[in-house]
Amino acid sequence: MAVFTEVSDDEARKLMRHLRLGELVSLRGIAGGIENTNYFVTVQPDTAEGDLGATIDYVLTLFERLTAEQLPFYLYLMQHLAARGIPVPDPAPDRSGDVLHTVRGKPAAVVNRLPGRSELTPKAAHCAAVGDMLARMHLAGRDFSRHQPNLRGLTWWNSVVPTVLPHLDPPQSALLGAELAYQNHVAAQSDYTALPRGPVHADLFRDNVMFEGERLTGFFDFYFAGVDSFVFDIAVCLNDWCIALDSGLQDAERADAFMAAYATVRPLEPAERRLMPAMLRAAALRFWISRLWDFHLPRDAALLTPHDPAHFERVLRNRLAEARSAVPA
Repeated sequence: MAVFTEVSDDEARKLMRHLRLGELVSLRGIAGGIENTNYFVTVQPDTAEGDLGATIDYVLTLFERLTAEQLPFYLYLMQHLAARGIPVPDPAPDRSGDVLHTVRGKPAAVVNRLPGRSELTPKAAHCAAVGDMLARMHLAGRDFSRHQPNLRGLTWWNSVVPTVLPHLDPPQSALLGAELAYQNHVAAQSDYTALPRGPVHADLFRDNVMFEGERLTGFFDFYFAGVDSFVFDIAVCLNDWCIALDSGLQDAERADAFMAAYATVRPLEPAERRLMPAMLRAAALRFWISRLWDFHLPRDAALLTPHDPAHFERVLRNRLAEARSAVPA
């Protein structure tokens, strides 16, 4: 959600007209995030009578790393989920029904802006709402016909770790190497390959969910989605929504609320429960690696602020300590 590619008013105006969304009123770059260029776009929609109505807000995204071959999975997944009542951004099609467009030579999409705001200090009720909707999203995606793996999964971890190791001190290098070896071991087990799978968000942090009070109004930023185990998606959420940011420790009340709400909609299978500790470690490892990569190998961008990788190193160490304490002496 940084701005890597500058878009002019004229370029945005041309796209809004092409998509028949209305006349451009304003274009504002969105700060925060590290992957794509994002703008808020406000338009004045056309009316049959020619009268001026209320303006409508959209989000214009230019994709900086994802390719035109990879993007249809994300965009049509959002369209699929929106059609099944999951509150997600619905990509705007052109006259041919295509939802993938081009701006400044980059693949681009325009989606409706969800109401509400992100809840960055969630309570148990917010976590329960996320758990409930995540389970509904997993069920709604089971009949989605497209398939694309989680592009930030184990294969990516194995490829990126050698590039970040030179930036770490010896204890960090030892931890990263040992945990990556453990996750490769887990992935080779039959329990892991039998886990229930389907489209997952894979990045459902606090800033990717909208609320009005305690009412959840939407999930967004699906551009790390892919087909993976549902329990990994749960672990990603638990490692953000139910973690104390100052310590990296799990908040039991929030975690219990999240899991109870999720399981009411989609009860977990025994293998998911058995592998939950490993997936909590996997989710922490995934974001430690990606934050190390973004922090030590940054790209130029206006409004770009890389996340501190130390947070997920701390979460991983805490998840390891939990796993050790759960093993009988």
